[in-house]
Amino acid sequence: MRKNTSFKNALLALGLSVSVILPMSDAFAHGGGAAQEFDTCRIPVGAHWVHFTAYQPQLTGMDEYCGDIPGPGQSNLVIDYEGKALRQMEVEFELTKEPEGTSLVKIPQGKHSNGVITTPYNFTQSGKYLAHITLINEGQRIDAHLPITVGSGAGGGPSGGNTLLIGAVVLAALGYLLYLSNAGFKGVIDGIFKKAKDF
Repeated sequence: MRKNTSFKNALLALGLSVSVILPMSDAFAHGGGAAQEFDTCRIPVGAHWVHFTAYQPQLTGMDEYCGDIPGPGQSNLVIDYEGKALRQMEVEFELTKEPEGTSLVKIPQGKHSNGVITTPYNFTQSGKYLAHITLINEGQRIDAHLPITVGSGAGGGPSGGNTLLIGAVVLAALGYLLYLSNAGFKGVIDGIFKKAKDF
């Protein structure tokens, strides 16, 4: 009866762990954070916000990236306006290679009534880049920047390091479950810890 209770408790702990971690995976897919205000893909431009997303369909399908793009290749860069006020203002976008500051893509200032700026770009090399978003309103220019690293291996999408974290937690929980429910396995683990302690 005791083993059955331990097994149920371990299963409950595993279920709770997974239910807490999985919702966080969507927040981390956008560059990390527990809520939208910590989403590093959100960029303040004065009193307004835009959301930057990069896609690499040939490499990773529809995975979304922000400041860390997995590697060189054809990419679609998308800026979504948050709110409708920006649709009435002129916005300019530029992508530069850093640290040189070489301009790679420039979308001249203009109104984007649909609230979206989209441009393809083929990253031919790994390295540092900078996305420049400029709001032009009543003659005033407000600049915002987002540093981008291409080829860091970090990703930032659902297939990045976040999956590894979830897998590690699930494996640890399953190992603990096995430890609680199997006397032979418990004996082996206790023996390993005893040897390590004596070492």
